[in-house]
Amino acid sequence: MGIYLNPDNTDFQEAINSNIYVDKTALIAHTNRIIRTEQKNICVSRPRRFGKSITANMLTAYYSRGCDSAEMFAPYKIAEDASFQKHLNQYHVIRINMANFMSRGNDMPQILDYLCKRLLHEIKKENSDVDCYDWNDLFSVLDEVFAAKRIPFVFIIDEWDCVFREKKDNDEAQKIYLDFLRDLLKNKSYAALAYMTGILPIKKYGKHSALNMFTEISMTDATPIPEFTGFTEDEVRDKCTEYSVSFDEMTRWYDGYHVNGVSIYNPKSVVESILRKNFGNYWTATETYEALKDFIVLDYDGLKEKISRMIAGEAIEINTTKFQNDMTSFSSADDVLTLLVHLGYLSFDFDTSTVRIPNSEVQQEFINSIEDGGWEFLMDAIKASDRLLGATLTGDSDTVAKMIEKAHSENASILKYNDENALACVISIAYYSARKKYIMHRELATGKGFADIVFIPRKNVDSPAIVVELKYNQSADTAISQIKAKRYTEKIAEYTGEIILVGISYDEQKGHSCIIETIKK
Repeated sequence: MGIYLNPDNTDFQEAINSNIYVDKTALIAHTNRIIRTEQKNICVSRPRRFGKSITANMLTAYYSRGCDSAEMFAPYKIAEDASFQKHLNQYHVIRINMANFMSRGNDMPQILDYLCKRLLHEIKKENSDVDCYDWNDLFSVLDEVFAAKRIPFVFIIDEWDCVFREKKDNDEAQKIYLDFLRDLLKNKSYAALAYMTGILPIKKYGKHSALNMFTEISMTDATPIPEFTGFTEDEVRDKCTEYSVSFDEMTRWYDGYHVNGVSIYNPKSVVESILRKNFGNYWTATETYEALKDFIVLDYDGLKEKISRMIAGEAIEINTTKFQNDMTSFSSADDVLTLLVHLGYLSFDFDTSTVRIPNSEVQQEFINSIEDGGWEFLMDAIKASDRLLGATLTGDSDTVAKMIEKAHSENASILKYNDENALACVISIAYYSARKKYIMHRELATGKGFADIVFIPRKNVDSPAIVVELKYNQSADTAISQIKAKRYTEKIAEYTGEIILVGISYDEQKGHSCIIETIKK
């Protein structure tokens, strides 16, 4: 049993000792399927506090010869898998957290030299009976120890990408590091499995990657194990039932990450909200909002409009394939948005290649980040949203028209003015505070067509539903008539009771008018 070679299972024991533990041991069945195969190298990238280190500790506890973990895993899902006993505590495990080595030298060669010396020290202690040609050459020693003992190595590298975050402007250090990992792991008989975890996918250089032998599992494509990206909906529902916590409120706050068709929740916020019996910004509090602001204020064509549209609730189509998997090599707005997916600020839909802001917690972080710096008019509309909702609920059509006209005109520099989609975006932002009580739908299929904007009250909220129809160069009466003619109100199945109809029109002279009617469904 060592520190880096064949650690014990203490760290994973702490995880399962915790008040809330979600059983993710079924992941081991997947790593057992790929061990000693051409797919034995896997790089898993997720945002901070999404359970990366717990997973690394779990794999260490299972594979390491430095402990006996049979009893520890017996109550969990992996114990039911046919491969459980075959691989349990059968490997030399080298478990390292790269973040712990970044202060061990002034440059990358010094850092890696210290890492090699620490590993060699432990390998020699446990294998002193092996006659190694050069006990100072890590790669040679691993080859010779395996040749003598025939016990393969499992490499578990946590925070593998910290080099690209802490030395983000040092290309030479990054290349040296990637070459080291390639020489350590590529085409090595002694390596039965390599599991790396971090925030960023593997860095690209030119047309090829130095680590092209890895299968990458990321927030843009988590095939074949998306359910292990975070907590699944069923897992969260079970915990909400167990601890008598509102699942609907949990969903509003923390749902929204959709990874290859699987709905994922951020583990940090779910656990904290259950333990504290209160919903709050727990994940976003682990880093200051300036971290997000540094990226969304970058001057790339169309970035500001795309951010504004996502704050309004829209999904934006992006191309993720050009992203270089680092913190600095941006050539387009899409590169910035792709980075935000990997950092956890956006959710990526693999099927539609679109991104959106996932939930209320992250939405608030975007609002914090646009308080100044050229977003003042957008913030003015958001801050006035309580008043706008109040005017709508009381039928004050003149106030609604004036407030929408002001928000529309002031944000014309960001969004194309004479465009119904642009107005719908502005209205969605102007009604920002309504999201606390309502679920907002854009282009909701209702009756014989699609209503522009529909607000459905959340469960246990005693407020009327709202249907908004927009018209350009037509009257507000026409908008109301369309709502009725196409029977938009008939398909609002989630709500029965009062429904407020809002018709809004605007013309080439930028004048806005509004009519509000209330009906009983």
